[in-house]
Amino acid sequence: MSTQSTPILSVLTEDLLIRVNEKLVEDSDRKIWRLICKEFHRVDSITRKTLRVLHVEFLPTLLKNYTNLHTLDLSVCPCIEDGTITLLLHRVDHSMWARNLKFLNLRRANGLKFAGLEMLVGACKGLESVDVSYCRGFGDREAAAISGCGGLKELSMDKCLGVSDVGLAKIVVGCGRLVRLSLKWCMEISDLGVELLCKKCLELKFLDVSYLKVTSDSLRSIAALPKLEDLAMVGCPLVNDVGLQFLENGCPLLQKIDVSRCDCVSSYGLSALIRGHNGLLQIDAGYTISEFSANFVECMQELKNLNAIIIDGARVSDTVFQTISNNCRSLIEIGLSKCTGVTNMRIMQLVSGCVNLKTINLTCCRSITDAAISAIADSCRNLLCLKLESCNMITEKSLEQLGSHCALLEDLDLTDCFGINDRGLERLSRCSRLLCLKLGLCTNISDTGLFYIASNCSQLHELDLYRCMGIGDDGLAALSSGCKKLRKLNLSYCIEVTDKGMESLGYLEELSDLELRALDKITGVGLTALVTRCKRLTYLDLKHCKKVDDTGFWALAYYSRNLRQINLSYCSITDMALCMVMGNLTRLQDADLVHLRNVTVEGFDLALRACCVRIKKVKLVAALGFLLSSEVLGILHARGCRIRWD
Repeated sequence: MSTQSTPILSVLTEDLLIRVNEKLVEDSDRKIWRLICKEFHRVDSITRKTLRVLHVEFLPTLLKNYTNLHTLDLSVCPCIEDGTITLLLHRVDHSMWARNLKFLNLRRANGLKFAGLEMLVGACKGLESVDVSYCRGFGDREAAAISGCGGLKELSMDKCLGVSDVGLAKIVVGCGRLVRLSLKWCMEISDLGVELLCKKCLELKFLDVSYLKVTSDSLRSIAALPKLEDLAMVGCPLVNDVGLQFLENGCPLLQKIDVSRCDCVSSYGLSALIRGHNGLLQIDAGYTISEFSANFVECMQELKNLNAIIIDGARVSDTVFQTISNNCRSLIEIGLSKCTGVTNMRIMQLVSGCVNLKTINLTCCRSITDAAISAIADSCRNLLCLKLESCNMITEKSLEQLGSHCALLEDLDLTDCFGINDRGLERLSRCSRLLCLKLGLCTNISDTGLFYIASNCSQLHELDLYRCMGIGDDGLAALSSGCKKLRKLNLSYCIEVTDKGMESLGYLEELSDLELRALDKITGVGLTALVTRCKRLTYLDLKHCKKVDDTGFWALAYYSRNLRQINLSYCSITDMALCMVMGNLTRLQDADLVHLRNVTVEGFDLALRACCVRIKKVKLVAALGFLLSSEVLGILHARGCRIRWD
């Protein structure tokens, strides 16, 4: 009697495969899953909800394969234009991919105008969230196209400089169900537009009017919003205490307020706001209040539910710390960056009452010593984020306390803390959950300290070693072995790093952001070794890397197809290599090309022609403005490219 083994896939039902697929969180794992077999690829196709497109030419095929999408992200896809949308709707049956689409990200889609938006909105009837931030060509006509989304609940239009009160009026009339709206940097919107908004969109829960030239009259209108929970008005120079007094008796559900950098707002206006909303959860008044009045301190006693307060740049007293410590026991975040009056004793007083703090910002609080950090570590055992930039009196003793008591620490900024040394990093390495560590300008650390971090902090995603002169190839070798999940690394001015270090970095396969500014000892050999392995690089800074020759740049052009931003200023690249880099890197959107002495005007002209369809920002020497052909400059401007002249 013969027996035959049953193929494993035959006993795995579709429901079971879907459940397995849903457990895959990392993109790399999902990619491997898709490549195993056709059945796994099919399951991925029917379950995938989010799609981020990098190449416009693949968009029709992707939308044909993934028909159950909820989110479509085109923000990093260059060359999205009206013609793209026309071809897409004709080549792919939009009744399939557009029927379930809820979220559409079109940030920086500068080529998309009224006609394309109108077609896209018409095809995607169920859209609930749209982001058109930083679209330079987005104006009132384009706003009219967006107004066709009758069911829209979320809209972001940050820095859409062409939108005026007229465009906003069209949106609020057509999209009366808006719950979240961001108008940051929309400089043509005035009190009139905000007034109409507040009359038509009564469901608003989040509103951002930061950097608008609105006055306190807009706050009178905003006060009438019955469901508003979160209001951001950063850098509104014409808003004053009178405006905040309007809010005192309005917005009954208000929980979060951001008035940072509002020059005409004082503690008196904030006092009025608090009197009417003692249930506030978050207050951000950074660089707004210079000093706290007695009335404000008294009002703060009512903020029993406050969980975040940012008062960067203020003068703080014992009374302020005592009030927060005694009354704001639910506080989980406090910002004291550049505050005057922050001392060891006051920090001790603060943390004695606010033991639930998870985020503390003490940037530039130069009077702080190890005693304050010891108190924080002892009291705040759930600390996740601690910023100590330029706290020059911090030493290894602070890191020993953090390593002993703050096992959950994820984010630590020690930039310009020159009292930090290798022994301190050894103690800190006990914080094995660290995700972000900034050690820029810590001149007393070396490869030895980096070895301790690499040995124990395997989850590290971001590391800043700016101007850490003691870091060399041995430290990078340890890093590439122990921190495989590293995504962002700053090695600028780490002048001991050579090609050998670049070869080690090649083993960090998840690396996406890398700064190598002024590394005089790396050559084309080192750059080649790096880019042949690090295929996920999206940002690369090679400014002042003068010994890297064309062999390195040829390799860069061939292997680094995911690069979106690059700095080649002061490099030794030549005409041919620059043309290859700018032409081959089809996802490149931002390039700094200042003082390239080996590149001729003709070389610049050809390189810019090679990328003019997709490039969005480019930095050039000012003299080239008179030497480049008017045709190239015209094409760049027509495509919405922003040229920064140095």
